[in-house]
This record gives sequence, structure tokens and C-alpha cells, in this order.
Amino acid sequence: QVQLVESGGGLVQAGGSLRLSCAASGSIFPINAMNWYRQAPGKQRELVGVITSGGTTNYADSVKGRFTISRDNAKNTVYLQMNSLKPEDTAVYSCNLEDWGTGDDYWGQGTQVTVSS
Repeated sequence: QVQLVESGGGLVQAGGSLRLSCAASGSIFPINAMNWYRQAPGKQRELVGVITSGGTTNYADSVKGRFTISRDNAKNTVYLQMNSLKPEDTAVYSCNLEDWGTGDDYWGQGTQVTVSS
């Protein structure tokens, strides 16, 4: 069983920065890719980006160049550094782990990010 706990959300002005963290329990974190998603009110959930177990990253076009995902396998934690934030980045951000061995899907509780104009 894996538990994911996000932290670091909050209210920030446009142009500002926030860093989200997602701490995972269990031993499967280092061998799995981690995803960050977001969901704004009235909109579908959107994949923000992914980091593989080896550290390769990929991002949605909407955040490319502004957001950076990193991971610390020793701490079982993945990070989402968000710079140059825009009001349209306002959403609940959640981390996700899909266990490649079992197909089980784990989600954090989500953390609210609000960007004011």
C-alpha cells in the first residue's frame, strides 16, 4: 500500500513561484514514474508532467519552461517547482503513482494552488 501526501500549495500573485512536494510511503516509489496532475473548477483533470524512475521528465505544453519536476528517491519525495505562475494555473494539484508491477493507481489528497492577477 502506498500513501501520497502533497504539501506546499497556497495563494501567490501572478509571476510568483511555489514548490509542491509529494511524499510517498512504501518501497515502490524509487522504481516507478511519478505524475503531477491538476484540475481547475469546471475543467477536466490535466496531466502537468511526469518524471520517470531514472529522472527523465516530460511536461504539458502549457507549463513547459515554467514548471520543473524533480525527485529525491532517498526521501521518497517528488517535487513540482512552479515559476512564472499565471492565474490560469489555479487548480488543485495532485501527485499520482501507477505501480508498473501491479497496475495499482495511487493518488494524493491534492493541494490547492491559487494564483491571483
